Amino acid sequence: MTIKTILLGTACAAAAMAAPAQAAQGDVLVRLRGIMVAPNENSGSVLPGFPGEKVKVNNTITPEIDITYMATDNIGFELIAATSRHTVSGKTGTTGSLGKLAATNALPPTLTVQYHFAPGSKIRPYVGAGVNYTLFFNNDASSALEGAVGKTKVHLSDSVGWAGQAGVDIDLNDKLFLNFDVKYIDIDTKARLTTAAAGVQRVKVSLDPWVFGVGVGMRF
Repeated sequence: MTIKTILLGTACAAAAMAAPAQAAQGDVLVRLRGIMVAPNENSGSVLPGFPGEKVKVNNTITPEIDITYMATDNIGFELIAATSRHTVSGKTGTTGSLGKLAATNALPPTLTVQYHFAPGSKIRPYVGAGVNYTLFFNNDASSALEGAVGKTKVHLSDSVGWAGQAGVDIDLNDKLFLNFDVKYIDIDTKARLTTAAAGVQRVKVSLDPWVFGVGVGMRF
């Protein structure tokens, strides 16, 4: 064995040790993101009392955690968990003059199947598609609404829909990586407002939010 061969082998071993660990079959990727949930809502009328009057839903920022299991070097299964608080406001007419009508929390666990294009690279883009179930809870009527129509009970129906995503992981070292991610989630709900003065009012809303995320992850 020559000195040249020894030096070359040592250099290769050192490079291998310094190289970022690659996503591979059996890896578990845990990410912590900050996300902005931006509803792309399409509202029906508030019926029967306020035909033609629709509602809007605000954007919100919240933390999110997700776990991806790499079933193969290219195929991963991601489950996300987060909860976000949203306000629902009138847009026009009587409900619009009241402003905020209600607030709710959304819990939207989403499971996607991802394809990772470059599992052996430092920069690893991916796309995914899957299913979403959204639970609405902690529903509250606004003081403005209750001031106008009295005590009000708010209920929003749960939703089942599809989800799509695209993102990229960028290695920082052999364990940590940056993550940028965007999702589109199909969410439809029916809101029911049971009031003392106006009876029962209903409105259908397609929320269909874009979810923009940035954060860090760790490979296990």
